[in-house]
Amino acid sequence: MAEHIIGIDIGFGFTKATNGHDFLIFKSIFGEAVQFQIKENLLHSNTDDDHLQIEVDNTSYFVGELAERQSSDRTFTLDQTQFVSSSSKILALATLSKLVKDTSQPIKLVVGLPIGHYREYKDELAKMLKTTHHFYVINADGERTKTSIQVSDVRVLPQPIGTVMDSLLSSTGIAQNKRFATDKIGIIDVGFRTTDYTISDKGRYSERGSLTTKNGISRAFAQIGSKLKDACGIDIEIYRLYDAVDKGTIKVRGKSYDLKKITEHAFKQLASQIAADANQVWEDDWDIDAIMITGGGGAVLLPYMEAEIEGAIIPIKQDLDYRLHNVRGYYKFGLYTWANPKKK
Repeated sequence: MAEHIIGIDIGFGFTKATNGHDFLIFKSIFGEAVQFQIKENLLHSNTDDDHLQIEVDNTSYFVGELAERQSSDRTFTLDQTQFVSSSSKILALATLSKLVKDTSQPIKLVVGLPIGHYREYKDELAKMLKTTHHFYVINADGERTKTSIQVSDVRVLPQPIGTVMDSLLSSTGIAQNKRFATDKIGIIDVGFRTTDYTISDKGRYSERGSLTTKNGISRAFAQIGSKLKDACGIDIEIYRLYDAVDKGTIKVRGKSYDLKKITEHAFKQLASQIAADANQVWEDDWDIDAIMITGGGGAVLLPYMEAEIEGAIIPIKQDLDYRLHNVRGYYKFGLYTWANPKKK
């Protein structure tokens, strides 16, 4: 059963997933597929590694980096309602097309939602995903493979709980870290659009200490993009700034622009706001034993936040990309829920 459990974190910036063996990360972008006039890769052998294409309801979509490179009309949204209703299904099916190895067996999914949207959208998301999905998978040579994947069960969790599950549970889904079962732990999950704050009190979710704000890393990216537009006159889409911010420079029409100073200023400002929000929302929770900072944005902002957070910070084990701790935790929670013999 274990191999038929998949954890998926469909984020505004990136979609992340694991089946317990393989991990997948791609940008949460899709666009209508175009027909290639030249299919061959000009500089190296053709590969399916970055070719993510599916056909759903008679429409063919490029997904992730392929859509960014090739689609004229791309879908990328920071609106939660639109994201759940029109984007989540495409991104989820693209994920399943890569991670489901045996389509003859039903699979079970664990997915996450930001805390602020959890109660409103969890049933809609679960209903959308829990069905038999019929679609086509299209490879880099244009070959279409008819695919049917039955999703027999779906559990939706508040997103940051994935990191708690990753620390609490073993690779076989058995509780192993006593600290997370006995202590009161605050979690700050910095995503692309949102930052989630929550408390795991002896392994139980605390509603009172939980909050979602719109202070995700995209806020800093928007500030960087605005400064860049002032310098070069081009309004660059936020999702096209990832690599440039990471490298600290970007070329626009052949001219290089240094992003280091404006990036550091934007990150410091955002980190201060996130830390201030944490200190305020947990003002009455003075008995928190420690705080975990997670998420892709958390990895970037951690150096700026450490001095401003009131409380001891637990370092996350550096054995994995920060963006993947939630989905590994979802997968472990799936094992705990469906495959752990002690639960039966």
